[in-house]
Parts: sequence; structure tokens; C-alpha cells
Amino acid sequence: MKFDLILYAITDSSYKRLSLSEQAEAAIMGGASMIQLREKNISDDEYIQRAKELLTVTRKYGVPLIINDNVNVALKSGADGVHLGQTDCGPAEARRILGDNAIIGVTAKTVGQAREAEAKGADYLGSGAMFVSPTKPDAKALSMAELSEICQAVNIPVCAIGGINEDNALMLRGSGIKGIAVVSAIFSSETTEGITAASKKLRAAAEDIINE
Repeated sequence: MKFDLILYAITDSSYKRLSLSEQAEAAIMGGASMIQLREKNISDDEYIQRAKELLTVTRKYGVPLIINDNVNVALKSGADGVHLGQTDCGPAEARRILGDNAIIGVTAKTVGQAREAEAKGADYLGSGAMFVSPTKPDAKALSMAELSEICQAVNIPVCAIGGINEDNALMLRGSGIKGIAVVSAIFSSETTEGITAASKKLRAAAEDIINE
């Protein structure tokens, strides 16, 4: 499946006012171009079930569903790919398991990590945290200079992540990124209308960044 990083919406099940499917559909209606299912502290069986539920929405709109961290869940759910941290299995192993058509992303916080991920077959990179993030408050901040160096060092697209919202997104202009990954600024809304509205604003900001 082809993919577009421009607005990469990452779920957070701590926002329980709406189902994950309702949240994802509302984000897609607002312009989310990819959805990542990120779950912690649940069994693989439950993770797979949630992924399958989300796939009914993402397939309806032709938007890729990516699984955070767990290659087994990506394989057994039929998701479109996986996003790997530096402590997860490498992209080459994930490719062997998931096949040539899978979308494989890797977190890269340094130029060295970025080049290694590309060499081992990653399709895209996620780099950050750019700003203080409510989902990862202890994450070390990445400077704009470091982000730009990563973008210049590789030929695969880079997506910025970490505390990005409507107020700070345009600070990423000139970095060379191809998209923004967002959690709270999309999914903290209590309504589907709010999620869609937030997604529309972030999509517009992302387009401004990329098309400057």
C-alpha cells in the first residue's frame, strides 16, 4: 500500500470517551493520511483484535494502519505495517516476517540511527520528540538542527513527532520533514467533531510546512 506521512495520527486508548474506531474515522475525515495503533500493557490477542476493528475503518478509506512495536500483531491482524523503536526487532527482520509490501517505519533520533534504518530497509523514519509530549514526558528533545540533519542524511521520508500541535507545528518549517505525527492534539477531544476539526487544522499546517 502506498503511504503518505503528511498527517500521521497515533491512537491513545487512554482517551476512552469514544471507541478507537470512532476516533480513527473522525481523524481520517479531517485529513489523517496514516493511522498508527499504539497499545501498551495488553495481550497480543487483545492487540490483534483492536487492530482488526480499526482495519474495518482504515480499509474503508484506503488509509494504511500501522502497528506500534509489535511485528507479531502486525502479521496476525493483517495490518499494513509496523513502526519499530530502537529496542524492537530491526527493519530487516520485520521485512522478512511481514513481506515486501509491508510499510516499515523506524524511530531515529540521530543521523547514525537514520542511516542504519534506511540501509536495513525502513520505508520511513519517525524523529523526535520535538516538543514536550504528554504521552512521553521524559523523552529527550530533538533540536531543529538535528531534525534537519536527519532529513538531509537519508532518501526516505521523515516524520516529526512529539508534542506537535496547532500552535507549534509551523515551527517545523524548513526542516525537510514530509509529515507530522500527532497523538494528543488530535485524540484528546471528547467528540468526533472535535477530532475532525483538530485534524483539519493540523493537516493544513502540515501542508504549509511541506509545500513552503
